[in-house]
Amino acid sequence: MIVRDRPSGLHLFLLLRGSVLHRIRVTLILNTVLATLVTIVHGNLFTLKITLTAIPFTLIGLPLAIFLGFRNNTAYDRYWEARKLWGELVLRSRSLSRQCQSFIAMAHPVVAGQTREDDVRVRMVHRAIAFVHTLRLQLRAEKDDALLQRWILPAEFARIRSTTNPADALMLAMGQDLGECVRSGQISPCLAASIDQTISALTAAGASCERIKHTPIPFSYTLLLHRTAYMYCFLLPFGLVDTTGFMTPFVVAIVAYTFFGLDALGDEIEEPFGLETNDLPLDTLCRSIEISLLESLGETDLPAPLQPVNFQLT
Repeated sequence: MIVRDRPSGLHLFLLLRGSVLHRIRVTLILNTVLATLVTIVHGNLFTLKITLTAIPFTLIGLPLAIFLGFRNNTAYDRYWEARKLWGELVLRSRSLSRQCQSFIAMAHPVVAGQTREDDVRVRMVHRAIAFVHTLRLQLRAEKDDALLQRWILPAEFARIRSTTNPADALMLAMGQDLGECVRSGQISPCLAASIDQTISALTAAGASCERIKHTPIPFSYTLLLHRTAYMYCFLLPFGLVDTTGFMTPFVVAIVAYTFFGLDALGDEIEEPFGLETNDLPLDTLCRSIEISLLESLGETDLPAPLQPVNFQLT
């Protein structure tokens, strides 16, 4: 995610960081070169004059712009829903820590340095940290055993790492610990139900992120827009050269930048959990949850919040 103040003036036109220009530059250059060649030969292919008017491009351009806008709106809906789900994960993780420390009765309060082996409350809070990190890694198709091992018991790590869905396995272990607290009388069933609702909400948010990850916009719809945008922009010089003359390459470059850019931007935000420039900063969100939960346990040696690198949060 790009984090910076809105540029103004000439800087707005020269800015490259956060732009989709790097994704479309090759196609845009080829399109502009073709438009220049068409302008030089004035639409003639040897002895054949390729005659096109602006009417077909007017008829096609409006629907193309509408459908590109519709696709980008759909992609942004996926992006915004993903952000709301991670906001839910932040909220529910903090609530879980508060509920565990308030509702589960132990012989001693939770203090900094208390180990997860001795205190089920610390164990559950640390497991919540492991859950968000594991979910992030799953959504990005990455793996980090050392990170998972840091937050859970060794015996639990050996069992969870072999499962097909470690994030869900962590929530299952969370429910087992909660059930054991009820059976041992450390928490009343009524209060345990509140914690169980929070665990269920965490699981639901994780499952919803998986739904977005594994249900892309239909490929045939994307392919149709790709093909139409390319054909429109590469044929456009032949329809403009007779009316715009030497300005044809400039006009074509502006139109192509808009259409190719919208197309590329839709591709980028359609998958909000990746590592592209405009994707969600999952590393930053996980670090924020980690800091909040450790601080709630009374820890003072906290990791530093992640800062933008070259205006980008990951």
